[in-house]
Amino acid sequence: MSPRNIFLVGIDVDSMGGSQRVMHTLAQGLGDRGHCVELIGIRPSNEPHTYNVRPAYRHTTLYREPPTSARQAATLAQRLDPTRIRRARAGRRERMRARSLLAQRFATVDDGYLIVGSPWAVDWLQAVEWPHLKGIGQYHESFLQAHTSANLGLIQRHYPTLEKSVFLSEGDAAEFRRRRLPNAEVVPNPLPFTPTGIAPLNTKRIGAVGRLEAVKRLDRLLQAFAMAAADHPDWELHIFGDGPQKAALGEYAERCGIAERVYFRGRVQDMATAYQEMSLVALTSEREGRPMALAEASACGVPCISYDLSGGVRELVDHARTGTLVQPGDTAAFADALRVLIEDDTRRERYGRAAREHVSTLALPTVLDRWESLFDQIER
Repeated sequence: MSPRNIFLVGIDVDSMGGSQRVMHTLAQGLGDRGHCVELIGIRPSNEPHTYNVRPAYRHTTLYREPPTSARQAATLAQRLDPTRIRRARAGRRERMRARSLLAQRFATVDDGYLIVGSPWAVDWLQAVEWPHLKGIGQYHESFLQAHTSANLGLIQRHYPTLEKSVFLSEGDAAEFRRRRLPNAEVVPNPLPFTPTGIAPLNTKRIGAVGRLEAVKRLDRLLQAFAMAAADHPDWELHIFGDGPQKAALGEYAERCGIAERVYFRGRVQDMATAYQEMSLVALTSEREGRPMALAEASACGVPCISYDLSGGVRELVDHARTGTLVQPGDTAAFADALRVLIEDDTRRERYGRAAREHVSTLALPTVLDRWESLFDQIER
């Protein structure tokens, strides 16, 4: 098979997050297979994270500075403020420069693929010409999330013009097809690592993985843990990730009376090893598409408890076989689910074995095969 030219483009590809990790994992995997790959971030991250020490791909960022939040002008005087006007003009010049730089990068190849990581990135690309490339639009969230945000409109407006639209679960793809998106396909996100061992599930640690922000609703997890582990003082909660809610969550753990049993582990480079320290992994987000934490924990043989948030979550956690799904927002039911697996070692081990087998199809080589099959399908 001859190598293909492949550009992966996202708004921010370097922050610590699930979609960013997926884009770097795909870039590395496709690069290792001999394709000519370039990962392009439109804007730099405020908190960049290194995903691959020895990348097999080129990495470019278009804007020179991270975005700054600007309040919308509420009065005529604010709109006519000279400082605001100068900033707006500078922003337009930087946007034009970034788009010109991207067009130059695209012009370095005669053909190839452009994989765009989000609806907002596709929208930003409308001002850039790339007629010699075949476009594929990704969406890393669920249909429900798109339906309750501006994403659905952007997908309906832009994705039909692309060769393919790629979603994470068959349920989500079916919903988009019903909204007149016939080019919808399913390619799951790959595991970012190959597990080297199986978690022993005897550490009495519950893990949570993700950025510490409001949408993750870790306050619910703290409350559920306080309820479930009241009679199990030797169990701990370990939270991996960083973000703006860290201090508030620490204070909430104090109010729940569990601060001495909650450990904020911050960013961890070797998550494969971290998962093997866990006996359970919990997810209490407000919304999720196909959360990588559930896939990664399962690959290490760790059973998961999650709110039933999307088709992607249901595909990763097979209820009562590999883990437990709970009605979204029901903290008491989540605490009950934690309590059951805290107290039942045999069930925990059975779920863990089944979970590992359940996500075996998400191994990077298998997912890369699906991407290359998609390229073949487009070329036919």
